[in-house]
Amino acid sequence: MVAEGNCLARHENRVVFVKGVAPGDVVDVRITKQKKSFWEGTPIRFVSYSDLRVEPFCEHFGICGGCKWQHISYDTQLHYKQKQVKDNLQRIGKLELPTIDPIKGSDKTTYYRNKLEYTFTDNAWLTTEQIKSGNEFDRDALGFHIPGRFDKILDIKHCYLQAEPSNGIRLSVKKYAKEHQLEFNNLYRIEGFLRNLIIRTANTGDLMVILQVYHDDQEKITGLLDFLHQAFPQITSLQYVVNNKGNETFHDLNVICYKGEPYIHEEMEGLRFRVGPKSFYQTNSEQAYELYRLTREMAALTGSELVYDLYTGAGTIANFVARHCRQVIGIEYVPSAIEDAKLNSAINNVSNTQFYAGDLKDVLTAEFVQQHGKPEVIITDPPRAGMHPDVVARLLEINPQRIVYVSCNPATQARDLELLSEKYTVTRVQPVDMFPQTHHVENIVALEAK
Repeated sequence: MVAEGNCLARHENRVVFVKGVAPGDVVDVRITKQKKSFWEGTPIRFVSYSDLRVEPFCEHFGICGGCKWQHISYDTQLHYKQKQVKDNLQRIGKLELPTIDPIKGSDKTTYYRNKLEYTFTDNAWLTTEQIKSGNEFDRDALGFHIPGRFDKILDIKHCYLQAEPSNGIRLSVKKYAKEHQLEFNNLYRIEGFLRNLIIRTANTGDLMVILQVYHDDQEKITGLLDFLHQAFPQITSLQYVVNNKGNETFHDLNVICYKGEPYIHEEMEGLRFRVGPKSFYQTNSEQAYELYRLTREMAALTGSELVYDLYTGAGTIANFVARHCRQVIGIEYVPSAIEDAKLNSAINNVSNTQFYAGDLKDVLTAEFVQQHGKPEVIITDPPRAGMHPDVVARLLEINPQRIVYVSCNPATQARDLELLSEKYTVTRVQPVDMFPQTHHVENIVALEAK
């Protein structure tokens, strides 16, 4: 297993990356892409199967693209995620590493997500079997994008990623839409009525449903939302968005709360985090707690430290560590997330946090540090692309005693750590599995000033 969940094989000393196989499979491969240094391919015949294989439990496996590692056991998944972290840090970062802590696996390997987003279409993806059958099929669908295809949606019968009533809500919405002849999204022409459905659950029992439609047709909107309210009384936040843009993003649009509260709450160690329709929150709530607990542990706080929390988002980590240090300064480039962070401090009576919005490379200046004080600890949790080189340079200038780097992409993390190795030593590495059945892995690295 190598990057992006693919497997590596060799043919006449040439590297071949193969999708949809397990280590130890013997396969005939069709080459789909040829580069100078490697080829890519897909299996067209299995000669023999690997001992690492298990039977996938989802009927949509191999088509949907959401759970690409269902065909290998969970222990095997954890083994390769741990290996991925080690390989990236050593090969890309060229780092001297301590013994890497065993990966923190997830207690739940199914039904662990707190957010799913489904798309409506009037042109559903048909499987090879359906096409070969020659039968006519209903082309209205509510499901997930086929990997690499913006215009093709697979109709989902049952998804193992989010607990009930998620599947029940999705199936009921589709049934109601068909019975009431509501038009499904046409992804080519960007028209129709029904566009998108988001379901967010919380560990407090709160439940949010957001319906996205093209037109403000109140009769259709209220009909569907009233049906949902009656059929699923456990929905605590029922909202809708009118969006006739070329894409499904709605961060710049008004979200209307139809029933209940305009938010839900997640809870962690007695702290309550308010999650609105536009708020970011880690999609595996139980593992998010483990991630933040380990991050706090690796920060080794004594109560007297000034902490900078970079890419703070809605201030979840900042508020989580605030009780264990003197003060936390959070910085995030999304202004609405900073408002969430301030609100989360207020509702939890956390008074030793400050939050600032702006691009980190522009905000985290020498003047900013002079004004707010030099931190003893910096926690950074950047997006998949990692930190901007200017931000890494600022960290080296500030030179705090300790940096804790949380990453959802060990490859870009390794790149940044190589730059930081000029002044820092890696003292601890802790992988965390946030997304069972996928190749994705989260990783926490503790750095001490030399």
